[in-house]
Amino acid sequence: MAVPKRKMSKMKKRQRKAANRYEGVQATFCTNCSSPLKPHRVCSSCGTYKGKQIIAVDAE
Repeated sequence: MAVPKRKMSKMKKRQRKAANRYEGVQATFCTNCSSPLKPHRVCSSCGTYKGKQIIAVDAE
């Protein structure tokens, strides 16, 4: 029968179990136009990031 050679630390156990609790990247909303976007990305609908105009987006 297999027996562990070393005691598993609390930190190692918690790191292994943390992967099961991970729910993925949370969506955020643009402060300018309120469209959903990934965190730390330029808004694709209005082209702003942190309140500044970064890219020019054509109006549709």
